[in-house]
Amino acid sequence: MPFLLAPGPLRKTAGPPRRPGSLLKRSAPASTPPPAPPARRSGGESGPSPHRSTFRPDIEGLRAVAVLAVLAFHAEIPGLAGGFVGVDVFFVISGYLITGLLVREAISTGRIRLGDFFSRRARRLLPSAAVVLAAVAVAGAWLTVPLRRTDLEYDVLAAALSLANWRFVSQRADYLAAGHDQSPLLHFWSLAVEEQFYLAWAPLLAVVAVFAARAVRRGRAVRSVVALVTGALVVGSFALSLHWTEHSVSLAYLGTPSRVWQFGVGALLALLPWHLLRGPRPLRLLCGWGGAVAIGWCVVAYDASTPYPGYAALVPTLATAAVILAAIPGRGERNVQGAYGVGRLLAGRAPRAVGRLSYTLYLWHWPVLVLAEAQLGTLGWPARTALTLAAVLPALATMRWVEQPLRRSRTVSELPRRGLAVGVSAIVLPVALALVVGTATLHLMGPATPVDAKGLPPGAASGPSLLGASAGDGPVVPSPVQARKNFPPDRNCQVAPEVTRSPECLFGAVDSPDRIVLLGDSHAGQWFSPMLALAAQRGWALQELVKQGCPLPQLAVDSPQLGRAYRECDAWRADVLERLRTGPKPRLIVIASLNRYTTDRQLLTAAWEKTLKPLRAIGAPIVYIEDTPVPGTDIPACVSGAPDDAAACAFQRAEAVPADPLARRIAAGAVPGVRSISVNPVLCPGDGPTCPAVRERILLYRDDAHLTDVAAIVLTPRLERLLTEAGALPTTTAAGADGWTELLRDDFEGPAGSRPSPANWQYDLGTCYPGCPAPQWGTGEIETMTDSTDNVRLDGKGALEIVPTRVDDRWRSGRIETVRSDFAPPPGGVLRIEASIALPDVTGPEAASSRPRTAPRRGRGPSRGIRCGSIG
Repeated sequence: MPFLLAPGPLRKTAGPPRRPGSLLKRSAPASTPPPAPPARRSGGESGPSPHRSTFRPDIEGLRAVAVLAVLAFHAEIPGLAGGFVGVDVFFVISGYLITGLLVREAISTGRIRLGDFFSRRARRLLPSAAVVLAAVAVAGAWLTVPLRRTDLEYDVLAAALSLANWRFVSQRADYLAAGHDQSPLLHFWSLAVEEQFYLAWAPLLAVVAVFAARAVRRGRAVRSVVALVTGALVVGSFALSLHWTEHSVSLAYLGTPSRVWQFGVGALLALLPWHLLRGPRPLRLLCGWGGAVAIGWCVVAYDASTPYPGYAALVPTLATAAVILAAIPGRGERNVQGAYGVGRLLAGRAPRAVGRLSYTLYLWHWPVLVLAEAQLGTLGWPARTALTLAAVLPALATMRWVEQPLRRSRTVSELPRRGLAVGVSAIVLPVALALVVGTATLHLMGPATPVDAKGLPPGAASGPSLLGASAGDGPVVPSPVQARKNFPPDRNCQVAPEVTRSPECLFGAVDSPDRIVLLGDSHAGQWFSPMLALAAQRGWALQELVKQGCPLPQLAVDSPQLGRAYRECDAWRADVLERLRTGPKPRLIVIASLNRYTTDRQLLTAAWEKTLKPLRAIGAPIVYIEDTPVPGTDIPACVSGAPDDAAACAFQRAEAVPADPLARRIAAGAVPGVRSISVNPVLCPGDGPTCPAVRERILLYRDDAHLTDVAAIVLTPRLERLLTEAGALPTTTAAGADGWTELLRDDFEGPAGSRPSPANWQYDLGTCYPGCPAPQWGTGEIETMTDSTDNVRLDGKGALEIVPTRVDDRWRSGRIETVRSDFAPPPGGVLRIEASIALPDVTGPEAASSRPRTAPRRGRGPSRGIRCGSIG
């Protein structure tokens, strides 16, 4: 799975982000400086060849191909999903031009003036980048919400210091940090890669030049040694690229070591003696056009499913080398473009114009796209294409008034230290802006200190409210900046994607023979704090067996972090099931999992059965916690921009709370030995079109998919009630002040139109009990009982509705009874059953015959709640 760059807000799926394009920049001048005096040499092949200093207009046009491919990819133009290969094209170009420039200097003068080299790089590249970084820092303060603004200013710092690629590697490799919006500066990763490479490459060539200065054939000595070093780097880097592509796609795509081989391929083009060869013209034509066609094929054929870079990167890399090689002049040749060569097409006026603009155009287009989507929402490809074209205007302005004046300035280029001073200034300006804006934003949002769980308000065990008492006025808890780090305190027991075995991860009374096992993916891990509290109340231990992004049902999935098939998930799942089978029997197994790894219900059903079968064989009670809402957007960032208007961050119910197939099957009795509970009625109450991001001052989500630990803690009393009612936990509640002990309680919470809790209730169907010992239920009722929600349903407001319906002159209604048959008073005590029942809404003479249990009538008879208790 390739590493992808997704435009606009993040959507957490279970599927991967889109691949970032490269920062395409001009690594060599359009025209080279005057050649140095020829060096003394003893052989024609040892002079300053690689490969002369003649300007290559076809390479300038090839830059246009690279940048247009990446821009088309970012604009999401249909059919061009492989445009990310533009990065490979440019890395090869850069390696060829810069290595040729340095080697020519080493051969001609016997040394490389590093001050001159870095001065040229600094004055040509850094000022334009500084303009974009400064613009993004300022625009971010205006166009982005506070929490996103702090992330952006960190991005500015990393980009200015040429460390952007490592910042984004750390973000993409952290599963728990996923779900944030895309950075407007993500494309700066390639500038960082290139600068890091040349910070090592130029000094290395300078050292080689010093040792070869006294050689009789200096040109041959320099080229031979550098070619050997380059060859070793190419082989080692490519091997590392293959390894990282297999194990860490973020490192493979964004890491400098795994990209060195592509610069090295370009360097070998400059080092090997192609200029001594005179290839047949047809072979040159075939080489050039074959490379061009291969690049185009990659743009069209590659997509998000292509493992990248890996072996797939060989095609665009070698294809670019073929295009460059086709036009390298041979012995005695000055121009080999020919009338039909691909170089002739690339050297046209239009490709060269785009190539000259490629650096500043690429600098500007991605911030324009991302910041526009931050204000307008997700855009389609026509709008994204229009925005990309609009980026031409600031790109032209930057080239005209920043890049070219500094590049051509005699004053700046006269002394290397002046160019270096320009570069340093270009770094300091955005760093200073980022520090000012970032510090002000952090001060605005408040401290990021951890939340004190002991000071949280108590949660409600039942009813429609989240809290047991009014939350009052005040800021949300946790604050948006705290929410980002409000993880369960489970000491990294949610094992990372590359790990195949969970540690023991025992908490609480670790010596107790009784334990609760919390099992699943990160959506199970979010229940760590409540489960630990419930285990501790009973003197039990809690064992957490959780793996990030790994579905508990036996599904084959890909890992966005690893960029390939998630084999570690399969190994981990098999290991935990075996450990549970052979280890001590738990008192309770609590399972949970993201329920959207696949939309194929048959596949999901079969996958769950493969996991539940060995779990049921253990013999311990199993409770499935239905998956919580998935907002699909960065909730803390949204709330940071609307702290006084929590409703502004509400999200769509239909997308966030889809039907849970496993919960439905459990409710239908199709999964024996497993019970299901849900807290969604309080997380997304009522039956409106949206779900809240904040309830009663509690910020519910830490990202786009997971609950904050604060929300989970507040839900502890409710979870305890649900688990106790399901018979999965022994009650720890002592008799009340009046001597009564509650045995069963159901307040009929749940979305409107849903079924009552299958943990408490079962349906009586037909016209009598099974076997019909008492026709018409023994009461003379004439209706047929169904399990349809047309007849028995929750109203979403804490009431159960039993509604008779008439179809073809036949009455239908509903009957439910408790699934338990163990209710009894203690010795010498009393059993009491209470219920609140509302009669049908009828008036007048008809009302005289209305009673709680009567023949079918039109109207509703909702039960407001039922409670069973005993006293002894």
